[in-house]
Amino acid sequence: MDDREQNEDAPAKQPGGLDLNLELDGPKASEPVRDPERLRELAARRHLDPRRKAAEAARAQDEEAEGDPDPPPEAAPLPLPAAPAREPEANKLFRMVMKYEASDLHLKVGHPPMMRLRGDIRRVEMRPLTQEDMERLLLPHLSARQKRILDEEGGVDLSYVVGQDECRFRVSLFRQRGKLSLVSRRVNTKIPTFDKLGLPPSIEKLCLFSEGLVILAGVTGSGKSTTIASMLDYLNEREPLHILTVEDPIEFTFVDKKSVINQREIGLDVMDWHKALKDAVRQDPDVILVGELRDVETFEAAIHAAETGHLVFGTIHANRILDLFPPDKHTAVRQAMANNLKAVVAQKLLKSIKPGVGRCPTNEIMIVNPIVRKLISEGEDGKLLDAIRMCYQEGMVDFNENLRQLVERGDIDKATAVEVSPNPEQLKMLFKGIKVSAPGIL
Repeated sequence: MDDREQNEDAPAKQPGGLDLNLELDGPKASEPVRDPERLRELAARRHLDPRRKAAEAARAQDEEAEGDPDPPPEAAPLPLPAAPAREPEANKLFRMVMKYEASDLHLKVGHPPMMRLRGDIRRVEMRPLTQEDMERLLLPHLSARQKRILDEEGGVDLSYVVGQDECRFRVSLFRQRGKLSLVSRRVNTKIPTFDKLGLPPSIEKLCLFSEGLVILAGVTGSGKSTTIASMLDYLNEREPLHILTVEDPIEFTFVDKKSVINQREIGLDVMDWHKALKDAVRQDPDVILVGELRDVETFEAAIHAAETGHLVFGTIHANRILDLFPPDKHTAVRQAMANNLKAVVAQKLLKSIKPGVGRCPTNEIMIVNPIVRKLISEGEDGKLLDAIRMCYQEGMVDFNENLRQLVERGDIDKATAVEVSPNPEQLKMLFKGIKVSAPGIL
């Protein structure tokens, strides 16, 4: 979107333009934009105006009759006023999300803009968006490659930055029922610490492995990216390492501290996941982040990097890692995980009751020790939860125990904890101080 395509005086209102009535910093929509090129064009027009030329010719004749006065000294040209920065129209919607500290922005044809506030979708008091609104607001921000992906695949992911890196958004733009829709997650530009996020203390231990694979699992919007960014920044502040990230798109941008961090975005810095992960092991990394273990290829590349002596972090949406693979590969994958997996962290986001805190994470942490390794290799997945409970002293924690801790700490209420618990009856017993002993699993 070209910010200079404005009228010299008040900008003409586009048909169907949005009027958000927001008190935003920077130039308002009603302020004229004085563009140097535009001013020169108007000056040229005035110079070519026939009425102005006739008046100037008559004035010249009068001056000639009276005698030529001494010409005035040539004055230095006045600098043209600088054009104030003008933001794209879509920024009004993104700034609305920033103003109200919402987590997500939802745009859909036929509905007014919507935000997710404290976990709930809220509609903004505006007229419904049209397809023309969506195309005008969003399509100018896509590169040629992103437009091609949207046209060919029906959806595209990208990052969107407001202002001078004031706020970053992870955007999913897609078609539904032939019309455009958008869902955008606000990403904090400041990377929070473990304490600020309210993560279990054992998260710190997971950053200290010298090699292997650490997986963060959870549904979209569960805060995985924030947790993993916090873990990488923990290393960045303490260790002289080379950290390499492969993401689609980049969400958090890191500042080099003790570590050197290179961040590669699929489609912008590198062609695809396969190429990025193939190159990664040749770029002398100590730590590799694979933004999403989305298929067999990326998972195998992550396992290969872990096998060759790198510490690899990855996120996954699937409930079971083996679901990514055909059944005939399950045995080999189990053995590879038993040998290279260091920990799995499952995460959910819950409404918080703490003042000033919208949501807080609840976690289940499994650290691979000899007991867990044996259960994984033998296919005894049903006993892993018992192993987590039994090895609590090693930093492992299951969802129910973590929920109990969050209630005790005053982060969430009991009703919320029971609602999301995988075993509500057991959680109620934990509230009463009754712990269920882990059965013999070896």
